[in-house]
Amino acid sequence: MDNLLQLDIPKRGMPVTIITGFLGSGKTTLINQILHNKQKLKVAVLVNEFGDINIDTQLLIDINDNMLELSNGCICCTINEGLIDAVYQILESDKKVDYLIIETTGVADPLPIILTFLGTDLKDLTYLDSVLTLVDCENFTPDHFDSEAALKQIAYGDIILLNKTDLVSQYKVDYLDSYIKTINNGARILRTEYSKIPSYLILDVNTSKLRPYFIEDNNNQHERQKNSQNHLINDGFTSISFRSARPFSALKFQHNFIDELPENIFRAKGILWFQESESKHIFQLSGKRYDMQIEEWSITPTNQLVLIGRNLDPLIIQQSLTNCLTM
Repeated sequence: MDNLLQLDIPKRGMPVTIITGFLGSGKTTLINQILHNKQKLKVAVLVNEFGDINIDTQLLIDINDNMLELSNGCICCTINEGLIDAVYQILESDKKVDYLIIETTGVADPLPIILTFLGTDLKDLTYLDSVLTLVDCENFTPDHFDSEAALKQIAYGDIILLNKTDLVSQYKVDYLDSYIKTINNGARILRTEYSKIPSYLILDVNTSKLRPYFIEDNNNQHERQKNSQNHLINDGFTSISFRSARPFSALKFQHNFIDELPENIFRAKGILWFQESESKHIFQLSGKRYDMQIEEWSITPTNQLVLIGRNLDPLIIQQSLTNCLTM
């Protein structure tokens, strides 16, 4: 039974769960479910995007005064003042907040975020409960796009959610389970579909094994953060944003963009406006798989799209999307 009222939140500082995972693993879906099932537990969520358009905050439900946004860019690269200031805003708010959730961007190394809660004054005001890592069972492979960040997300996870198990064979899930144990044998590995998991298994679980190992002097912590911030350069990730006040042609978008999608685009998400439809389309692409959810517009229709990949050519992609617009 998923009932957050059963959670006995301890009075040892605000508990914090860091949710990480590679591009398209299901982080926003998981947070939506936590917010949807929160009942009387007041949850604050800090969300960060790798890109100029903050799509995730538009996809999250229950966006109100408990939702604070960080500055644009990868969270592990803008973490120093941005994250600390945002946490202090929550701590100093006159609104009741019981629990804090940090969602990293999909290309983030979680270590700088961990160090912020363990190596600054926040360690006396908050309590790192766990680092939770989601894994897309369909798209994840041992090299996982040769990403240093993807490896560290697993290495630092206290809880690993093998997500989207319904899209792969039992053999693939068992293989990933075994492989992850070679990287992080101490993690608790759980299997999920659509990021569905009882909240009592992931919140207020006191599983952070990292706290005892990060009590170190400030110089060492600064060096760890500096080294971790190089992962975007090492991984070669780039982000391209596209906006338009004109609608797409659905046929052109399918034939000229989706069917011709470069292999080095790993993730895309956006809010799309098609001339042929009066509805808003929530677009999600992960690997070669994509889907669209339909909603009603609550604002003036517009196109907003973010694409993340390696060694992308912005001019070619921008032109390709422009060619999909109606006249």
